[in-house]
Amino acid sequence: MTKKVLIAGFAGAMGQKVVNLINNMADFEIVAGLSPHANHDPEEYHLPKSAQIFNQLSDIPENIADIWIDFTTPNAVYENVKYAILHHISPIVGTTGLSDEQVTELKDLAQKEKVGGIIASNFGMSAVLLMKFAKEAAKYFPDVEIIEMHHADKKDAPSGTALSTAKLIAENRPKHESAPNEVESLAHVRGGDYEGIKIHSVRLPGYIAHEQVLFGGNGEALTIRQDSFDRESFMNGVKVALEKFDSLHELIVGLENIL
Repeated sequence: MTKKVLIAGFAGAMGQKVVNLINNMADFEIVAGLSPHANHDPEEYHLPKSAQIFNQLSDIPENIADIWIDFTTPNAVYENVKYAILHHISPIVGTTGLSDEQVTELKDLAQKEKVGGIIASNFGMSAVLLMKFAKEAAKYFPDVEIIEMHHADKKDAPSGTALSTAKLIAENRPKHESAPNEVESLAHVRGGDYEGIKIHSVRLPGYIAHEQVLFGGNGEALTIRQDSFDRESFMNGVKVALEKFDSLHELIVGLENIL
């Protein structure tokens, strides 16, 4: 049976990649899109002629879709996903910026409503593997810093991927802080701090999404790096999530947990 899909953020760069992906997948159909400023001509956005376009959550009718794909903005994603769960639409969420408290609330709500879905800080396979390898390396190299580099239009900092990487590293190493006696002559020059792990965010034109995890040890260093040169690379992970949609019985965090 064909699964009906609503894409929140369909007019954006990532949203348009998702539109193209689903238009070329059997057994999935885009029935609606949500974007606050989009006009109501679906063909302008490469949507099927029959697709409905909505500018706000309150316009969306009941039972419109089976799957909610969200590539919107940090200030919209929580309400969007909450709406989807309450209306029994399974969310596939690539938008970053959700707090730990919001993720916990959404997971609890999904459990209560018996709705499955996934929140992924990154749908790129290279980024998922970087996080996996970095977590493993943290057993042996407790001194670590993260540098993430993104395009100038990215709204949140640090990136969801960098923060997720830091959380995974923190799970696998003893509490530790590198250079504890440092003195900053320029405020915040050492970056953000997650449990002693420094995170540095770069926002520049020409970049898409890149991350380096730098481990230092006595007389040696280890660098793990991933580069996403095209947003198309993220579609492999979205495709995996769509194909495993029927097997998701809770709200899962992290693409690595369904691979």
